Amino acid sequence: MRSVPDRNNRLPREVCIASIDLRGIWPEETVEKRIEDILRRMENVYSFEPDVICLPETFQTSWVNERKKLDEYAEDEEVPGPVTSIIAEEAKKQNCYIVCPLVTKNEGHYYNSAILLDRKGEISGVYHKTHLVPSEIIEVGLTPGTIEPPVFETDFGKVGMQICYDANWFDSWDHLKKQGAEIIFFPSQAPFINVLKHHAWINQAYIVSSTGEGARIIDITGDEIAVSGMFERWVCATVNLEKALLHVWPFVRKVDDIRKKYKNKINVKIYHPENWMVLESRDPDIRVKDILREYEIPTYDEHISMNDKVQNEYRH
Repeated sequence: MRSVPDRNNRLPREVCIASIDLRGIWPEETVEKRIEDILRRMENVYSFEPDVICLPETFQTSWVNERKKLDEYAEDEEVPGPVTSIIAEEAKKQNCYIVCPLVTKNEGHYYNSAILLDRKGEISGVYHKTHLVPSEIIEVGLTPGTIEPPVFETDFGKVGMQICYDANWFDSWDHLKKQGAEIIFFPSQAPFINVLKHHAWINQAYIVSSTGEGARIIDITGDEIAVSGMFERWVCATVNLEKALLHVWPFVRKVDDIRKKYKNKINVKIYHPENWMVLESRDPDIRVKDILREYEIPTYDEHISMNDKVQNEYRH
């Protein structure tokens, strides 16, 4: 039985996401063998018809014994190099986006990057790791990326990226939130599990983690939707972007009326200890923002902002 609906049966803003980890295929002797391993592991998710697949940080060189000079394995950001071309061919064949993390070069600088390939296998965006580990700069020769990371438009919504050590800084994640990122892809070597859960709910974005240790998809509430493990070194699940995080009180008093009117066309989940609730549309013709407007319910962020305004007005 399929665990996710096929493309023809998904809601308009349902996205099927797959993520691959590196566990069990490191250390590896050569870059060529690593790429073969990754391609073989990716085949596990193709039957689910994913809209996007995320690969781990510098997947072709991490924990690989073969040593090459930086200029020998860094790939151009505009003209796809050998590894980018291989992954781009997979994106084209599977009609999906792929987050392809590797070292890139641009105008004499080298970056720890994540390339976003579109459904045609073309480069539609590049993110440069903002917060490099000092050894990446001093010993390897990489350049840190901009402090304000870009957001990329896809046919299912806006996405952003962060890489590994970026998990320790909050400004870049907040910038992605303010730019409207609904899904943030996180290629990494380390898992950063709890901090990612925090980033998910504080920014109300789905986070897709693909690391050397594991892969996971995290809900906007910080809950884990899917996690890889010893029996499957990959995850695949659908997420619904037609969904909002709300503060409970006093708006929970309107939930019964919403349920009576919309029945199974909507899903309301209450997080009692957190004073949160989540409103999700399960109908292609119903938008969450329309229900919130109808019942005069602010989003979580709007609620906090309104409270700040009152508090600051009376603060001495």
